[in-house]
Amino acid sequence: MVRRNDERRAALVDAAIEVLAGQGARGLTFRAVDTEAEVPTGTASNYFSDRDDLLTQAGARVYERLRPDEATIARQQAAGRDPEAYAELMRELVGRVASFRTGYLALLELRLEATRRPGLRKVLTERVRADLDANVAYHEASGLPGDAMAVKLLYLALNWLIAEQLTLPDVFTEAEREDLVTAAVARIVAAG
Repeated sequence: MVRRNDERRAALVDAAIEVLAGQGARGLTFRAVDTEAEVPTGTASNYFSDRDDLLTQAGARVYERLRPDEATIARQQAAGRDPEAYAELMRELVGRVASFRTGYLALLELRLEATRRPGLRKVLTERVRADLDANVAYHEASGLPGDAMAVKLLYLALNWLIAEQLTLPDVFTEAEREDLVTAAVARIVAAG
């Protein structure tokens, strides 16, 4: 059996993310991943049991790479109930997610593919729900302004803003996007 290593697996999963973003879920093959990762043909098939395994691991890896760093978490905790500090954190969040363009586009592809693959839909539903629940719990424990409903509404609003920015970047200017985030935080948090 081929010796597997974590670094090679991560490189293959990162390559899968790039393939998903560039070619869509239908273009995600072991051969395409091998080509993107610049490894010998057949390498990906030694690391993943099947295409569903590769799709699932690609989704999990995007979430790993989108996790905020410790400095960002510390700033979030220090923000307290200040709505302007919260709006700044949300603008940074939109920027951080949008800067990992291929990761977010890969997630969109995975969501579309999940409409055709019940197993992938189950995994993604569990992952997104767990992530949302963790965000609500973190928000409530951190003392940031707003309640659980505000977190969910911001999740929905900001995710679509990011999708718009990545797929049709000229719909809103950068200044308009920042104003939209600020207004969403102000209106949603104030309503909560």
